[in-house]
Amino acid sequence: MMVLITYDVDFTESKGAKRLRKVAKICEKYGVRVQNSVFEIIVDPAQLAQIRLSLIQVIDEDLDSIRIYHLGNNWNNKIEMIGTKRGFSQDEPLLL
Repeated sequence: MMVLITYDVDFTESKGAKRLRKVAKICEKYGVRVQNSVFEIIVDPAQLAQIRLSLIQVIDEDLDSIRIYHLGNNWNNKIEMIGTKRGFSQDEPLLL
């Protein structure tokens, strides 16, 4: 299934910048960054549970927020892109 993970980490304090980097690294491990704080990730339910747990352990719930949008298995027709296309599609072959 495809999920969209967005985050807003408060980095006005020194620890915030470290949390921001950790959140980005967790998301980069599983998916593709499509905008600064937005990742498209194709996962199964067990992987999503692991991502969620990892993110909860990193953020400060009083200062930061994470949103997970469940686009499901038929996500292709739910995403409309306007403007430049960055990155690559996770479900298509990647030729190097």
